[in-house]
Amino acid sequence: MLTLEKFEEASEVVKKVAIETKLLYSPYFSERTGNKVYLKPENMQVTGAYKIRGAYYKISTLSEEERSKGLITASAGNHAQGVAYAAKAYGVKAVIVMPTTTPLMKVERTKSYGAEVVLHGDVYDEACEHAYKLAEENGYTFIHPFDDLAVATGQGTIAMEIVKELPLVDYILVPIGGGGLSTGVSTLAKLLNPNIKVIGVEPAGANCMQVSLKNKKVTTLPTVSTIADGTAVKTPGTKIFPYIQKNLDDIITVTDDELIGAFLDIVENHKMVVENSGLLTVAALNHLNVKGKKIVSILSGGNMDIITMSSMVQFGLIQRDRIFTVSTMLPDKPGEMVKISQVIADENGNIVKLDHNQFIGTNRNEGVELRITIEAFGTEHKKRIVKKLDEAGFRPRLVKINL
Repeated sequence: MLTLEKFEEASEVVKKVAIETKLLYSPYFSERTGNKVYLKPENMQVTGAYKIRGAYYKISTLSEEERSKGLITASAGNHAQGVAYAAKAYGVKAVIVMPTTTPLMKVERTKSYGAEVVLHGDVYDEACEHAYKLAEENGYTFIHPFDDLAVATGQGTIAMEIVKELPLVDYILVPIGGGGLSTGVSTLAKLLNPNIKVIGVEPAGANCMQVSLKNKKVTTLPTVSTIADGTAVKTPGTKIFPYIQKNLDDIITVTDDELIGAFLDIVENHKMVVENSGLLTVAALNHLNVKGKKIVSILSGGNMDIITMSSMVQFGLIQRDRIFTVSTMLPDKPGEMVKISQVIADENGNIVKLDHNQFIGTNRNEGVELRITIEAFGTEHKKRIVKKLDEAGFRPRLVKINL
């Protein structure tokens, strides 16, 4: 059972390994939403995510015999690193089963803490099934990433820190994958102050908790599809589900496109890298129909690999019309490219790429195709550049960008 005494105990235990992440007031999100928005940067934890809290507290509750058998878990990355780090602190063996789709950075970081990594399955649920099999075969002690009350208690220490620093908080937004974090945070928040609203946030393509709450029973999704790999879970936890039903006030779902925009907002306005699952609560700010409230968005982790980061930046710029491509036909004679470049320059557009195709047709006298990728300030600036090109007789056609 989750009690205030257990949460207090966990708060003291996790201090041995976890950083007490201080709230960051966000002028940007506060102005945009009409609320006072604070960020809880768990992406700054030593393992890059909040998961170290639950993992370390859970292991602290095990007997020497249970620890000595070796520990095993399944995780898409953050719980893996939490268990690996905590196991190393206790000097015991850790085996981590991770989906084959896990970003390389998370795999390598887990190995760096001394854990043995086994890659299996395409999603967390398949990795978890394999981990249970290995636990039975080898006698390992299984540490569930979310469907464990001790783990949830450790994660809930985040709420203790939030209320301590911001006693009059109105809303806490918490990401949901399997439900461990939301269980701990919502339960403790309600114990400390029943008036605090705790809102869970899920990817639209992996909303297992939302569906389960609607059905009033734990429900397995047939498939999941989201760029938020850390919350790509088909089935929420059964042990923690009653606590979610009792303490969570609502669930918001956000799309992958919203996460891309949230990534740009966090990078540009707070100079932080937050992984897609951690961005759920940032994207959800646009869905809250409230004003003048004190809101805390929990940034659950920051373990994003460089390739994903690069893609997020590129797609974010495209999504917000800060990079776009136009195609136009030019007469095949000297000086035409200078003319079109001047029109773009006069409107403060910045050319980042040119693709000059003389072989679009057999008759070059009819013209050659020029594709121009342009950097702009946003949608209105883009429209102005396209309008000027059209007025200058270039008849631009917007085409799919090819970076």
